[in-house]
Amino acid sequence: MSESWPHSPPHHFTAKGTYIITSATLHRRPLFNTDAKLDLFRDTTFELARDYNLLLQAWAFFANHYHLVACFENVGAANLNFVRHLHRELAIRLNRLDALPGRRVMYEFWDTHLTFEKSWLARLNYVHQNPVHHRLVAVASAYRWCSARWFETNARSAFVKTVASFKTDRVNVPDDF
Repeated sequence: MSESWPHSPPHHFTAKGTYIITSATLHRRPLFNTDAKLDLFRDTTFELARDYNLLLQAWAFFANHYHLVACFENVGAANLNFVRHLHRELAIRLNRLDALPGRRVMYEFWDTHLTFEKSWLARLNYVHQNPVHHRLVAVASAYRWCSARWFETNARSAFVKTVASFKTDRVNVPDDF
């Protein structure tokens, strides 16, 4: 994303607020199993986020699931509408690529409204570090379908250090993929 989000202006939590969203493919199959398909996953999500005027704060895309931290402050639609639209677009585009029309791609999603700053910071770190958690890379910024490199490049170093200091071992996010 070309946004200059990393913590300027200050983050305020409201009823619309910020959510962590996690979803998996049907039966957790690795449908996004090539670089081109992961690019499609990421690019489709970014495109719809722009269309919905979302501020993506963290993201990680994998062969069979994804995590997003997204701010819905300036959005007329609920996160449910965004996720449904995203899943529909992902199915259409992936099925076109694989020549499998009508195949169901995404299964369900889990979301948590982040209302406490410490919870938000821990989940930012969790999503940024998820490629390491799944043992895909040794350093999260080396995984190109994750926000870690973008965050480290765009955020103030003090904020990067703050986020990195938050432990993620007690973060309750569905992630047994």
